[in-house]
Amino acid sequence: MNVQRVRKGVASLAVASVALLAVGCGAEEKPKADKPAATATPSREGETTKGSQTADEPTETLAVLKGQDGFELTINSAVRDGGGFLTLKGALKNTSDKGRAVPDVLRGDETEVLKHGTSLGGATLVDFAGKKRYYVLRDTDGRPLTTTGLGIVSADDSVEVFLQFPAPPTSTTEVSFQLPTFEPATLKLS
Repeated sequence: MNVQRVRKGVASLAVASVALLAVGCGAEEKPKADKPAATATPSREGETTKGSQTADEPTETLAVLKGQDGFELTINSAVRDGGGFLTLKGALKNTSDKGRAVPDVLRGDETEVLKHGTSLGGATLVDFAGKKRYYVLRDTDGRPLTTTGLGIVSADDSVEVFLQFPAPPTSTTEVSFQLPTFEPATLKLS
């Protein structure tokens, strides 16, 4: 009789495990469908929303970083949200007199990020007071939560970009923004 109880217990455990596995897998599927929409591309899609973004957000310039080959990154906003994220928005401009490809080095050298094309995934924030470095967030598939698919930027043209980081503590009011091949810049956070 003890053997029958053990068998029933093992069978119940197996059924419960399969049910939990099915529920767990199903719960993850819905967010995955939403994730590609979170990573913006610098294509015409970004240009169509430009008007609505300009009306809702101030066009204040927080920092301008100079990079190699005539690239310039302007950061227009650094917004903390209630979910514990800090989102930077701005524009990557080609100030040279000819079209240039966005350097691959801007995406960093992490294996998962490399699989997703040219991006700004190599960017970091440094909180010198808190002695911490914050990297661009990644989704569960390793895609950086920043503008991806960057290609050639025409002469004197720009591409709207965003980067999302874990938010430093509210006591942190200043961070250093760093991007490979660009000079670092200090950002004041409110």
